[in-house]
Amino acid sequence: MDAPHLPPRAGLGLKPQHYAEILESRPDIGFFEVHAENYMGDGGPPHRYLAAIVERYPLSLHGVGLSIGGEAPLNRDHLRRLRSLVDRYKPQSFSEHLAWSSHEETSLNDLLPLPYTNATLDRVVAHVEEVQQALGRTMLLENPSTYVLFAESTIDEIDFLAAIADRTGCGLLLDVNNVMVSSVNHRLDPFTYVERFPVHAVGEIHLAGYDETTDAAGERLLIDAHASRVSQDVFALFRHTLGRTGPVPTLVEWDNNLPAFSVLADEARIVDLAITEVSARGDRQERVA
Repeated sequence: MDAPHLPPRAGLGLKPQHYAEILESRPDIGFFEVHAENYMGDGGPPHRYLAAIVERYPLSLHGVGLSIGGEAPLNRDHLRRLRSLVDRYKPQSFSEHLAWSSHEETSLNDLLPLPYTNATLDRVVAHVEEVQQALGRTMLLENPSTYVLFAESTIDEIDFLAAIADRTGCGLLLDVNNVMVSSVNHRLDPFTYVERFPVHAVGEIHLAGYDETTDAAGERLLIDAHASRVSQDVFALFRHTLGRTGPVPTLVEWDNNLPAFSVLADEARIVDLAITEVSARGDRQERVA
């Protein structure tokens, strides 16, 4: 069920504004990542450009619409279109979010949190297994950024993710920015989160910049905005994370207020340097390849 792995380098989100520049200049980027739902049409310029770029770069496919944490059954038509996309481009990685994003026939423009209970765990496990069976490959599941906690939760988030990986054989996508956002919002220690995380299952890391405001009590509140350079505290946490995982494919997410491609390439270069330093030190990689 497995596809070839992404290289342990920095990757960037592929945006239509940068198609032509990437094809003309062929920048030294480890891989590109696209949101699956943006390429579920049958043809047109997006597919033409993506096909050309996939000839030159590894591809990570990132889903945002499966609603794996939702109570309803998975949308079979969505799964069918996703399988068609996977067959068409043969990405080195497919990932989705530990979240829900639909209700009945309505798709919501957000990735919403879920309570960590035994019933939810059983449902998510069943959904992950269904996705993997439908795609004919293992997937990665991403830890969320959260702003509220559920009183009914009975399982710690890390234990919840570890149980899913153990029961389904899926990998995990460790979003370091999400760790920082959730930890600050809930007054937790992000470094302790990383220390407890099951890094043997990590197949990809995400980084991003956050926005900051204050809550009703005047406390710091971080927003997972993806609209700026990787925040310095997130990058420090990333370096610490690499000390546990060893070199891992790492995506710089920048989805809003998109800058010139040269700015994104500079962010990728900084991440590549950090990964190279880990390789040069000979840190043992705990992740299962």
